[in-house]
Amino acid sequence: MPTADELINAETVRGLAAIFDDTEAKGTPVWSSVRAAAEELGPLSLSQRARSVTAAIVDDGRSYSRLSATTRSALENPALTGWMIWPLTEAVAAMATARGDTSEFDDGLNLLAALTPRLTSEFAIRTFLNADLDRALGAIADWTSYDDDAVRRLASEGTRPKLPWAKQVPRLIQEPGRTRPILDALYRDGSEFVRRSVANHLNDVSRLSAETAHATAAAWSSAPDAHTAALIRHGMRTLIKAGDPAALHLLGFSADLNQLHVQGPHLAEASVPLGGAITFAADITNIGDDVAVLAIDYLIHHRKANGTTTAKTFKLTTRSLAPRERLTISKSHSFKPITTRRYYPGTHAVELQVNGRRLGYTEFQLDTL
Repeated sequence: MPTADELINAETVRGLAAIFDDTEAKGTPVWSSVRAAAEELGPLSLSQRARSVTAAIVDDGRSYSRLSATTRSALENPALTGWMIWPLTEAVAAMATARGDTSEFDDGLNLLAALTPRLTSEFAIRTFLNADLDRALGAIADWTSYDDDAVRRLASEGTRPKLPWAKQVPRLIQEPGRTRPILDALYRDGSEFVRRSVANHLNDVSRLSAETAHATAAAWSSAPDAHTAALIRHGMRTLIKAGDPAALHLLGFSADLNQLHVQGPHLAEASVPLGGAITFAADITNIGDDVAVLAIDYLIHHRKANGTTTAKTFKLTTRSLAPRERLTISKSHSFKPITTRRYYPGTHAVELQVNGRRLGYTEFQLDTL
């Protein structure tokens, strides 16, 4: 099985060159720079391979009109698919925006929409957004009504303010509400593939402007379909995890926590060795007269090298408690070494969080020797 870096490999790149040669010159080797790039991948990472092949496509393409015509003809070949599409979309974007020609700009966006069912064009879209945000968003908004769900998803995914592994679009970071019309058009989409992207996009927005996310989700809640509540829960997950009161209220969680009596967390042991687990339990009782709807999390306060601590939140459960009902919860948290965290010996703590409010704190010792 290939590693991630090998997804764009010599066979893939030679395959792209062969498709273009067959399309344009009936098998005559014309796309020579692309063929040469296949032999130069060596130790390059996946993103470096994509950039190298993109440069070769631009070099062989010579003009946007030529690359566009060849690519559109090549789309008739079902072999034009998979990871060869990534550098191709990047080359299309680079050449379509290079001269500031609006007809090439518009054609390039349309070409990415045609390519995205073969492999997502979400990364290449960023070049258009950075070149002319208003023009790009105007064209992308039309994709929300396309029959192909891959294109509808591209409208949401490609315009995410914090799209992972993609180049940033500074104006979307500064103006996270700019993509609201796209999300409004897609939040009730019939495809779960599209709705998942909308939820992730809303989560990006929430990390930049909680107020914008609140307003967006509230509007959707007033005109929902069967999937809207689940979409909003996923899209507001960062705010919920942070205990944002407006987000919790929007999702129906109780605001009045004075009706709760919390005991714990109680620890099964006062210390834990590295590689072991700390086990804790707690009781939460609804002493009020109304049903309490609760999002229950816990935080581990990890000791840092300088002796201070930093907290990380973990999900526990979501429950409704009737008046006088008591809930007993227990959890075992592992301290098995992982690559993303370094553990330091000394005082740590576990803390409960209910609907964003911290309601119990107990310390323990971590022994890393």
